[in-house]
Amino acid sequence: MPDTHVRPEILRDTGDAGDFGVVEKDLTIFERLFNQAWLRKTCLVILMAVVWELYARHLDNPLLVPTLSDTLDAWWSAVKSGVLPDRVGTSLQVLAIGFSAGVLLAGILTVLAITTQIGTDFLELITAMLNPLPAIALLPLALIVFVLIHSVLWPLALNTHAGFRGVSATMRMVGRNYGLSGLGLVFKILIPAAFPSILSGLKIGWAFAWRTLIAAELVFGVSSGKGGLGWYIFESKNELDIPEVFAGLLTIIMIGLFVDNAIFRTLENKTVRRWGMQT
Repeated sequence: MPDTHVRPEILRDTGDAGDFGVVEKDLTIFERLFNQAWLRKTCLVILMAVVWELYARHLDNPLLVPTLSDTLDAWWSAVKSGVLPDRVGTSLQVLAIGFSAGVLLAGILTVLAITTQIGTDFLELITAMLNPLPAIALLPLALIVFVLIHSVLWPLALNTHAGFRGVSATMRMVGRNYGLSGLGLVFKILIPAAFPSILSGLKIGWAFAWRTLIAAELVFGVSSGKGGLGWYIFESKNELDIPEVFAGLLTIIMIGLFVDNAIFRTLENKTVRRWGMQT
């Protein structure tokens, strides 16, 4: 029987390319500049600096909020005299020791947790016990270095362990098919796959350690009467030299911005962003 269902012809209207309007156009100078993240952030910093200066001048109370210009003068004087670099160096030295030790211990605990059931139980138990404990509360009982280790250890261990557990079974099987097991599987499969979580733990650990160190120095100094940046702020407050207090606070902010943008952002760009694990 002949087919009575005749398919209608498909009609496609053709048109001139000019009828579609502008398909692609060049960005304006303003749009190109606005797309630069560093420029947007610089403008925000300038805006906050102007607001600070105007508010301090309006308040007209140097003992409460000094102007930005007075703060910068005090900061430059402390830098030229060598006092501020010396205090910063002391703080960073203690921070480096505590942070490195915390990272090492977190790595050991996490490797044990991911390779043995006893290690998993121990990490979960000790984290539940000690992670809620404020690091600053340990100061009367321990050296500042141990307080910093406490600040770094638990967030890094938790993030790393969560990242390891989030690695798919397929990737684990691929590693085992290549004959990897134990530390080989951890270093060649688990760490690269979980690196976004590890990097996040490092950022959190750094922030906790830096805040804890400054808070500890504000109360106890560092050792042998030689204080760091927090102790510099405390001494300036006692002398009612408020511009120097704000100079110390400004230094803390500058160090935080440098670590976040120059170290962690560079590490992120060369690893997880380059590997396509983050956008």
